Amino acid sequence: MSRRTVNPSRRLADNGSLPFSGTLHQKSRTSPLLPIGLLALGAFLLIAYSYGGLGGFGSARDVSHAGGDVSCMTEVIQAIPFLKKAYGDSMRKILHVGPETCSVVSKLLKEEDIEAWGVEPYDLEDPDSSCKSLVRKGIVRVADIKFPLPYRPNSFSLVLVSDALDYLSPKYLNKTLPDLARVSSDGLVIFAGYPGQQRAKVSELSRFGKPAKLRSSSWWIRYFVQTNLEENEGAMKKFEQAANKRSYKPSCQVFHLSSSQ
Repeated sequence: MSRRTVNPSRRLADNGSLPFSGTLHQKSRTSPLLPIGLLALGAFLLIAYSYGGLGGFGSARDVSHAGGDVSCMTEVIQAIPFLKKAYGDSMRKILHVGPETCSVVSKLLKEEDIEAWGVEPYDLEDPDSSCKSLVRKGIVRVADIKFPLPYRPNSFSLVLVSDALDYLSPKYLNKTLPDLARVSSDGLVIFAGYPGQQRAKVSELSRFGKPAKLRSSSWWIRYFVQTNLEENEGAMKKFEQAANKRSYKPSCQVFHLSSSQ
């Protein structure tokens, strides 16, 4: 026999899982608005769950962080117009440090009056022809950032870092952050993940050796103070103003630091 679609409330009543189900069924016949109201309530709760999770309602920005695999590398690319507004002439010579730096460098090189270099802190996996060309020309290097970078002080006007510091313990951050500031003359911009933003994939673990240590903004700010790295408030305000005009909300934390002198 063919089976017909069964009304959910009818099935619950038949199974005996709802006490007074007969009463409810009787009311549904006398009040046609009741099932419509229940459907509307169910749809509302489903939407609320999708946007806010079980704990309540959240903004669209919160949804982009929850359990996803958001890459701060893509965030750097999206933020280029706002970085140009914030740093002006300091965007003339840039070093990007982080996984998939070939993609960031390629994008930066397409911008007018920008020279760009990159440091890939992990082994390149199946690089495309464009990335191989950047490596062959020495524009992109593979280097362990737990050790001093092979550049002289103030070699770059601005250093951008994404998805790299999240994998370092404080022991190595104490060495790496000051070294990143050392090679920059005008500033250091760090893109870091939000706590709970990413879950390490098997491919990430095999590549990086460990899951990311995603820290809160308060943790980073305390760390900057402890290591005598000052926030660049002027650049930060210009960046936020430019971003707000375009309704741009970063999916990663963005910190603007002054270079050490």
